[in-house]
Amino acid sequence: MNPIGVGCIVLVCVFGGAMLGMAIRTLLPEHHLNTESKDVIKLGMGLIATMSALVLALLTNSAKGSYDTQRNEITQLSANILLLDRVLAHYGPETKEARDVLRDAVVSNLDRTWPQERRLVSAPGPPSIGAEALLDKIQALSPKNDKQRSLQSQALTMAIGLGQTRWLMYEQGAGSISKPMLIALVFWLTAIFTSFGLSAPRNATVATALIVSALSVSGAIFLIQEMYTPFSGLIQISSTPLRAALTHLGQ
Repeated sequence: MNPIGVGCIVLVCVFGGAMLGMAIRTLLPEHHLNTESKDVIKLGMGLIATMSALVLALLTNSAKGSYDTQRNEITQLSANILLLDRVLAHYGPETKEARDVLRDAVVSNLDRTWPQERRLVSAPGPPSIGAEALLDKIQALSPKNDKQRSLQSQALTMAIGLGQTRWLMYEQGAGSISKPMLIALVFWLTAIFTSFGLSAPRNATVATALIVSALSVSGAIFLIQEMYTPFSGLIQISSTPLRAALTHLGQ
């Protein structure tokens, strides 16, 4: 779901609920809005508000956890790439082709993950293609002593780890906000705003307060959606760690 679209839908629903409440108020008999009725409405809306706050907190925590996980994985991936390059460098000049493949894979992944910062045109494809080519190059090495055999073994393990991390990030990119929870939350918020409209007089101050409140709620859900798309949109994970690693590859 597009975060902006979801935010607009939430805004229309909750502010529309407030306007609906104001319209219903004019149609209800006076005894439906007496003190006793308003007290019952407030109790019911207090319960719904509590449930809404809990669900909103769960959604925020889930989205923030997903965002932080992928950001940490980018940092870890960058460090592992640098370490693998140094291991290959210590093996000897025979690893030049493998190191070139590693560098090309990093450039390709940067272009796929942050297309708005693209430096060269790269065809889309599975994220592990570069890792597989790197594995082939490392396996093709012919170690001449125990040191090189040890470094080759370490390099193979690290290359497999890089491929696993890339596939994990690829799969995590398909995550999104729970639709049932989102629908329930929007319904509850709409009910709350409808109750606001039932007890609110018609004037510019009330209308302004309601629209600001509706914008705040829809903005919160928009931000939650944005955190589930950390490589596009407004809240992006920085490519700086990976680009910093790229500048040191091959040295």
